[in-house]
Amino acid sequence: MQCFRRQPKRSVSQENILREQSRRVAALNGMRLGLKDDKDLKFLLKGSQLLKVKSGSWRKERFYKLQEDCKTIWQESKKMLRSPESQIFSIEDIRDVRAGHKTEGMEKYAKDVPEYRCFSIIFKDQRKNLDLIASSEDDANHWISGLAKIIAHSNSMNQKEKLQHWIHTCLRKADKNKDNKMSLKELKNFLKEVNIEVDDYHARKIFQHCDKSKTEALEDDEIEEFYKILTERKEIDKIFQKYSDAEGFMSCQNLVRFLYETQQEEDAVVAAPALIQRYEPNERAKRGNAMTKDGFLMYLLSDDGNIFNSSHRKVYQDMTQPLSHYLVSSSHNTYLMEDQLTGPSSTEAYIRALTKGCRCVELDCWDGPNSEPVIYHGYTLTSKILFSDVIKAIKNYAFKTSPYPVIISLENHCSVDQQKVMAQHMTTILQDMLLVAPVDGNKSQFPSPEQLKGKILVKGKKLSRHEDPAGTNGNNNLEAEDVSDEDEAAEMEDESVKTEIQQKGKSDTLKLAKELSDTVVYCKSVHFNGFEDPSHPRAFYEMSSFTESKALKLAQESATSFIHHNIRHLSRIYPAGWRTDSSNYNPIDLWNVGCQIVALNFQTAGTEMDVYQGRFQDNGFSGYVLKPEFLRDEQTKFNPKSITEGTWGTKKKLLLKIISGQQLPKVNKSKNSIVDPKVTIEIHGVQQDNNKKQTKVIENNGFNPKWDEEFTFDIEIPALALVRFVVEDFDMSTKNDFIGQYTLPFTSLKQGYRHIHLLTKNGDPYSSSTLFVYISIEDCD
Repeated sequence: MQCFRRQPKRSVSQENILREQSRRVAALNGMRLGLKDDKDLKFLLKGSQLLKVKSGSWRKERFYKLQEDCKTIWQESKKMLRSPESQIFSIEDIRDVRAGHKTEGMEKYAKDVPEYRCFSIIFKDQRKNLDLIASSEDDANHWISGLAKIIAHSNSMNQKEKLQHWIHTCLRKADKNKDNKMSLKELKNFLKEVNIEVDDYHARKIFQHCDKSKTEALEDDEIEEFYKILTERKEIDKIFQKYSDAEGFMSCQNLVRFLYETQQEEDAVVAAPALIQRYEPNERAKRGNAMTKDGFLMYLLSDDGNIFNSSHRKVYQDMTQPLSHYLVSSSHNTYLMEDQLTGPSSTEAYIRALTKGCRCVELDCWDGPNSEPVIYHGYTLTSKILFSDVIKAIKNYAFKTSPYPVIISLENHCSVDQQKVMAQHMTTILQDMLLVAPVDGNKSQFPSPEQLKGKILVKGKKLSRHEDPAGTNGNNNLEAEDVSDEDEAAEMEDESVKTEIQQKGKSDTLKLAKELSDTVVYCKSVHFNGFEDPSHPRAFYEMSSFTESKALKLAQESATSFIHHNIRHLSRIYPAGWRTDSSNYNPIDLWNVGCQIVALNFQTAGTEMDVYQGRFQDNGFSGYVLKPEFLRDEQTKFNPKSITEGTWGTKKKLLLKIISGQQLPKVNKSKNSIVDPKVTIEIHGVQQDNNKKQTKVIENNGFNPKWDEEFTFDIEIPALALVRFVVEDFDMSTKNDFIGQYTLPFTSLKQGYRHIHLLTKNGDPYSSSTLFVYISIEDCD
């Protein structure tokens, strides 16, 4: 039997002192967030009872409370032997707070409770939603409004404020006896908490330097002194000294010189005064139009000092080209949360994909009970969701991230009657959003994303004898007709799926209802029968879907023909049937031949998804990226497999120096586990450009590792290249653990000294984990 050591009982006066200290810490953190004396914040710090909802039969009261750090929430648990860490979740892990019955769980299990008492917490990772019911409307509003304010204010904090908040939280955690002092032992525990291993000699040296009072404990100003030593950035001090005067000020003129010479900023004269006003905390320096070391650091940690070109965070590309001239962020089997065989289907998966910028979602539609079509992965044990619920989710979230068109890719296995229900749901739920007629009578080529703003297009089969998408009517009396059946689920390499198909006796044709056919305007699904004969061109609105292996074969053997095909037609690519684990393929080779709708499993993290999100963070995260000119030109001879001389852009030489890292997260949450980081730089593009180089390993330092290593890369086709930075925890005996990554298009790189703000495995930003790098790009001779 496990023995638990009894904590010594505190006196009433000790309890009161601790309570008062806790209140002061909470007030200070509230002030840091800009929420001093906020009523909602005070309510959350006090905490309240909430009903946690898991199912129709599981609804239990639990106590929830915002901790004094104002960044974590404690939740009561009745589970035996549950670790204290598992009862806490971070505000940073919250993606959204939704009022009312806005999740599947609330829709199913809380309909008997008024919406004004209900709310849900949606997490960034694959964690299940937290569905909660408050005892009153006021309590629910306090939680919804309070969490929204904390999230908004946390996101608006600059990097320095985030770092200060984090370090003070770790200091508080290391202060085991809560006396607001730090002993040498507590200091060593703190260093482990922030991911750095310091030997006893160095720990004592730092401690003695800060312990001016010689009391063997650091307090107040001594802790601040320790904080300054810890957060010193000598590599930035060195750069600053080169451009500053003896008094520690960088004049506006010198800042202009730094921006122009080092950062390669063309508008340096205009930018410098604006940067001083934006980032300089010292009022005297600001009045004198100069920058201090603190202001310089804040600039380098800001969006203006980011490796990603901030002007590319807005839509800057020409959005008036035909739809087929753009890469389109696209999801495969969007309804699945996990694998392709037994995992859950959910409307939440559509919401997640759409809020990640996805513009093409997939719906596999089958006959359901009570004449209501359902969506699931046919022939498998994946759960089923109502078609109508998915259409509602698409309506609500289609244009929250991007105003540009969403394509609903239908894989239809329904009877004629239920197809009519599908058509009715789309027209009644989506209303004016649903495109049902050609734009401006355009019958010769696709309209542009600009023309299709706010519109939802349907991709699917169309009755060929009834009506063509360009609006020429045929036989209007035709109710239904046989069309070829495209069944991607039937391609799965799984024995149980094959058995199911054999038992059901699958047909190659499907009867298509006129009503469903009428919802298809610009994206008519047709079987691919080879690249078209120029003398008998296919209608521009006819598009084909290819399995990854078929598409890669075409890209390998007929790249230039595929590029020409993709100038006028849309191509959709989907994962091979053997990927039942929802793994992904590399989208690069297919983008390189102009394929637009390269669909990936958005629920699966990894290199492929990192590259995908890296490509689509360009052009304002709009989900549409304009293909390079040589992939849109009717006369192009470009072949990514055989690069010859042509107008593909100037070859570039990339010089990259990995200088240092800051506040890398712990991979193993064990107190004594410190990361051994190394950085890998990958180039993803045409075959000649694909490359990978890595730094040395820094042992036992995830807090402020220093590398100072230079690398060079030759880039043949810059317009198609992406750069990925990966940080791993080196392990000699097993596979390295992933720490963080960042991927961006080569054309979005900024030069000079830049910070890279690392992302988690799921593509969400860490609050203060960065790499500091130097970048220079030159034309190749």
